Amino acid sequence: MMASGQRQDGKATRLPWTLAPEFVLRVRRDEPLARHTSWHVGGPADLWFEPRDREDLAAFLRSLPADMPVHWIGLGSNLLVRDGGLRGAAISTQGALSRLDRIAESTVHCDAGVPCARIAKQCVKWGLGSAEFLAGIPGTLGGALAMNAGAFGGETWRHVLELDVMARNGTRRARAPAEYQISYRRVIPPVPDEWFLGARLQFDRKTGVSNTEIRELLARRREAQPIGEWSCGSVFTNPPGDHAARLIEACGLKGLQLGGASVSTKHANFFINNGVATATDMENLIATVQATVLRQAQVQLVPEVRVIGEPLAVLPGAPS
Repeated sequence: MMASGQRQDGKATRLPWTLAPEFVLRVRRDEPLARHTSWHVGGPADLWFEPRDREDLAAFLRSLPADMPVHWIGLGSNLLVRDGGLRGAAISTQGALSRLDRIAESTVHCDAGVPCARIAKQCVKWGLGSAEFLAGIPGTLGGALAMNAGAFGGETWRHVLELDVMARNGTRRARAPAEYQISYRRVIPPVPDEWFLGARLQFDRKTGVSNTEIRELLARRREAQPIGEWSCGSVFTNPPGDHAARLIEACGLKGLQLGGASVSTKHANFFINNGVATATDMENLIATVQATVLRQAQVQLVPEVRVIGEPLAVLPGAPS
C-alpha cells in the first residue's frame, strides 16, 4: 500500500513510500512534528511509528524500503525540524523503550526512551550518587547518548559501560564505549544507520543520598533558565574557555526577536518560541546570532541543537 495521503496544506506526500500490510493501519501519515518537539515547531513526517516493543521495532525496520530515511525521536528537546517536514519514517522511542532496572549494586540498565530526569530520581531511590546531573537534561537517554549531553558538570558517557544497539536490518548487538568517538557534545558511532536501544550505566554507591541535591540543582536551573517557556535547551555549545550565553549577551543580542522567535532575556543561549514561531524563524535567529557573534567577537558558535528536515517549499507564483 502506498503511503501518500494528504498533508494539512493539501499537498500530497512527496514520496510514495510502500508499507508492509501489517503496519499500514498503525503508521500515521503526515504527522505534525510540532506535537513532538519542545520548540513546538516543525513540519510533518511522512510516516510516524510507535513500536510496541523491541521485536515490533525490528520488524518495522526490516519492512522499510532500503532507501527510506529513518529518524528516531525521543522528547524532541534538542531538535529543530524544518517547516517542510521530514521525508521517510520517524520512530518514537517512548513507550516501547521505557525499561529502567537496577542490575547490580552500582549498575543500572536504561532504555533509550527513558527521560533523563526519571533516571536521576530513580537512582536517588536506589541510593546511587553522581546521577543527579541527569535531572538537568530535558531529554531521553537516547538523545543524551547521541550527543553526550551534560549538565551541572556531569556528562552522560562518563557513566556508560555498554550499549545496546539496533541496526537498519533489525539486528541487535552490544557495543563497548571504546567503539565510539566521544567528545564535548559530540558522538561519532562506529557505523551509520545504527541506533541506541539502551545502555548499562554505572553510578556511585552512596549512603544518605536524597532528593535534596536534585531539588537544589533544579532550583538553580529555574533561577538561571527560562523553564516553562518553549525552548530546546542550550542552542550552542560553549566555545573553549568561554560560554555561548556570555558571548551572545556581550553582543547585545539578549531579547532579539525575529518573527515569533526570540533570544531569552533570562539566558541568552536559550531561544524561545513566543507562541507563533515557525521553524524558519528559529533557524533565522540561530543564523543571525551566529553571524553577529562572529563579526563582533570573532568566535564561531557551533549549534548544539540538531537541525533536520526540509525547508517549506515556495509554491510557483507565491510571493517570496
